[in-house]
Amino acid sequence: QVSLVESGGGLVQAGGSLRLSCTHSGRPFSTYGLAWLRHTPGKEREFVAAISRNGANTRYADSVKGRFTISRDNAKNTVYLQMNSLKPEDTAVYYCAVDTKSAWDRLPVNYDYWGQGTQVTVSS
Repeated sequence: QVSLVESGGGLVQAGGSLRLSCTHSGRPFSTYGLAWLRHTPGKEREFVAAISRNGANTRYADSVKGRFTISRDNAKNTVYLQMNSLKPEDTAVYYCAVDTKSAWDRLPVNYDYWGQGTQVTVSS
């Protein structure tokens, strides 16, 4: 069983920063490829960022490249999303997701489990 808990969301002004965290209890986090996705009502769920199990490979959506950074601390069973220069269009519920079958140095592809999400609201 994979249990993910996101935290760190909130209300911030445009240009501000937030850091999201996602923690897990159970199997070692190092066994999972990890990703952040987001959802805004009326839109499809959108990929934000992903990181391989060893942390060496990352990928970002074009809309967040250069502003967001995904990282992981396997010892703490935690993945982070540092969000800088936030824009109103970044407003969404952000979800942490895991790929339980990804290879050690490959980016996750299929997401088997999701957290409950954390709301990020960016005011203009």
